Amino acid sequence: MKRICAALAVMGLLGIATGSSAQDWPNRPVRMVNTFAAGGTADVLTRLVADQLSATFKQQFFVETRAGAAGTIGVKSVIDSPPDGYNFALTNITHLVLAPISNPKLGYDPKRDLTNIGYIAGSPILLAVNPNSGVKTLADFIAKGKSGKPLTYSSSGVGSSGHLVAEAFAQQAGIKIEHVPYKGASQGLMDLVGGHIFFSAQTVSSTAAMVRGGALLPIAHTHSARMPDFPDVPTFKELGYDVVATTWFTISGPANLPKDITEKVNREITRAVTKPEAAQRLRQDGLIAEIMSVEDLSKYIDAETARWKPVLGQLGLIGK
Repeated sequence: MKRICAALAVMGLLGIATGSSAQDWPNRPVRMVNTFAAGGTADVLTRLVADQLSATFKQQFFVETRAGAAGTIGVKSVIDSPPDGYNFALTNITHLVLAPISNPKLGYDPKRDLTNIGYIAGSPILLAVNPNSGVKTLADFIAKGKSGKPLTYSSSGVGSSGHLVAEAFAQQAGIKIEHVPYKGASQGLMDLVGGHIFFSAQTVSSTAAMVRGGALLPIAHTHSARMPDFPDVPTFKELGYDVVATTWFTISGPANLPKDITEKVNREITRAVTKPEAAQRLRQDGLIAEIMSVEDLSKYIDAETARWKPVLGQLGLIGK
C-alpha cells in the first residue's frame, strides 16, 4: 500500500510539473524545423513565424533546416520529439495529404502523429513557358499540345501539387504531356529557361522572380481569382477549366501537444501573416495568407485529403 501511495504521489507531482511547464512555456529555446531547402519559400515562412514567436514570448525560436525525402525527414524528427512545445515543423500539403495517401508505408499518420496548429499561406500553381516557345495564351498552349508529341514539363516531384494540377488540366484539355520530375523547383525552372523542357507546373512563389524578370512567360494559374500582384495572369477557372488548387504551408507539432500551447502558436501565426509589411511581402511572392483556427485547419486538411485521394488514384499513385 505504501508503494502504491508513493507511486500515486509521484504521478501527481509529474502532473503538476507538466501543467507548470505548459504554463511557463517557453522557458528555453524552441526548435522550428524548416523541412525544405534553405532559402526557399518554406524557409521564408518558417522564419516569419519564428520571428513572430520570438518577439512575443521573449525566447529564441531558432530555425533548423532538415530537408530530404520531400521534407518528411524533418517532419519525422518533430513527430519523434516530446509534446512539450519545444519542437515544431513547417508542414505542407505534401506532408499532411499527398505523401500519406500515395505512400501507406510512409511511417506516420498526420492525424495520429501530429498536432496541426495553424495555416500560414498558400501559393497557386502557375503554368509558365519559355518566352521563345511561340505560346502566348492558354489557347496557344492547348493548340501546341494537340499538334504533335507530348509537351514535357517540370514539377517538384511525382505526386506533388504541380504534377497533379498539370495532369488534371491535360485531361480536361485533351492534350498530351510528359512529366519530368525534379527534386525541387529551381532546377526544373532553370531547365525551362534553358529550353530543355516545354513548360513548368510550379508554385507562383517559386516562379515569381523569373516571371518579373522576363525569363518566364506566365500562362495561367490555379487560384480562384486573379492575384493583385499578378493582375495580368488569368486563372484556369476564368478560362473555362475546373483547376483550382493551392500548395499550402502550415505549422505542426508532435501529437498530444497541450491545447494552450497550440492555441498560443495559432494566434501568433495569425498575427505574423496579418502584419501589413508581412502581408505585402507574401502577396509579392505569390503567397496568399488565410486565417484558420485549429479546428478550421483540421477540417481543411480532411477536405483536401478527400479531394486529392481520387486524383492520385486515377494517376496510379497510391501505393500498397
